[in-house]
Formats: sequence, C-alpha cells, structure tokens
Amino acid sequence: MKNKSMVKLGITGFSGKMGQRIFEFARHDTGFAVVTALERKGHPDIGTRVGRLKVSDDPDEIKNCDCLIDFTAPAATIGNLAYLIKYKKCAVIGTTGLDDAQQKKIRDAAKEIPVVFSPNMSIGVNVFFTLLKNAAQLLRAYTATIEEAHHIHKKDARSGTAKKMAELINKEGFEIKIEDIRSIREGEIIGDHKIVFESAVDRIELRHSAKTRDIFVEGALLAARWVAKQKKGLYTMSDVLGLC
Repeated sequence: MKNKSMVKLGITGFSGKMGQRIFEFARHDTGFAVVTALERKGHPDIGTRVGRLKVSDDPDEIKNCDCLIDFTAPAATIGNLAYLIKYKKCAVIGTTGLDDAQQKKIRDAAKEIPVVFSPNMSIGVNVFFTLLKNAAQLLRAYTATIEEAHHIHKKDARSGTAKKMAELINKEGFEIKIEDIRSIREGEIIGDHKIVFESAVDRIELRHSAKTRDIFVEGALLAARWVAKQKKGLYTMSDVLGLC
C-alpha cells in the first residue's frame, strides 16, 4: 500500500558526502521516496543508476519531486530556483556562502514557493541559537567573543552559523563584527561553534560540537517533511522546530 503522506524527494549534489547521507537516510524512511538525483554538468556519475534512480544533470527533473534538498554551492542553488518556481516545488536549502544578492533571490523565490533556508539544519544548533538568544538578553553587561572551527575543505569563512550567532546577540545590544569572529580550518572537523560571555568576575561559555554530518541530514529531512505541508513563504529551522 502506498503511503499517501509520502514526500517525493529530490536531492541535488547527489554524489557528494551530504547528498549520499541524505539518500541513505531517506531510502530507509517510509515517509520519503527519492525520485530525483541531480549533479553538476560533467560529473562522472551522470547517467549512472542506483536501483531505478538515475543521476541526472537536467534541472527539469525537479518537476518529479515534491521537495528539493539542496546542500551544494551558491551558484548551483540559485540556478535551481527558477525550476523550483516553474514547477511550484518546495525546497530545503542548507547551502552556505551565499552573498546578499543570492540570499535576496531566495527570499524572492519564497514569495512563490515554500522554502526552508537556514545556516544550519541541525536540530541541536537551532536549540543552541535559542539558548544563545536568552543568554544575550540576560548578559548585556558582558563582552562576547565567537569562534568557529571546520574542516579544511569548507570554502566559506566565517561560517553561516557563526554569522547567525553574531546576528542574534547583536539584536540584544552587542556589537560583534563579522571580521572579529575567529575562524579555524583544520583537519576534518565537522563543525564547532563557541561563544564566550565574559565579565570582570566570571566567564560563561556556550558551545556546540557536531560529531557527524548526520545531524544536518536528520534536520534536513525533518524540514522537508514539514515544508511539504506549508504555504509559500520563507521559513527557518526555528519554524520547523516551533522555536519561534
């Protein structure tokens, strides 16, 4: 019997580390059917099959899915927006390193389709954001410093998560500049984020450390299941988790 609530899923960057983990989780979840596997033009996996699923470089394949999960590169993510709008499909976007103009294009797209766009899809990180906001409200007399560390392959620095941390506390009266965030690229670190609040008499640290990329996969699939039921609009993981 077919699951009527099953989400037909598209994955772009299918052959990458995140794409493969999303596929592995989704194929064992009865709430999903992976129907679209996209890769960049020229990728060696184009035309290969995983069961009945064929890896394609044709973004028109987006028409076959209900929701596209995108953890790729800024240019690829922006290129997919026109097809998402054309076919009225929802999206979960976890791509980082997007500039202001590219983020505006996502906001504009969300006027026509449902989009979850978040600098970090981890459930734990989004709870961390809530704790951070609450701490900042109570510690306005303190100074604050932010540090993030990732693997050497990560192209953007500072991370989108660290920028979000600065944005949240700056709304509470702090003045953290992006260039003041300490950024470390070392080994195969999945993702560490730390904020230190300090006064003359004490020091408070809040830290989140990712043990595996699977935390982002779990969050992305939760977001896909949620956004497939939403009206057009721009959402974050805070919306998905009911933290707003």
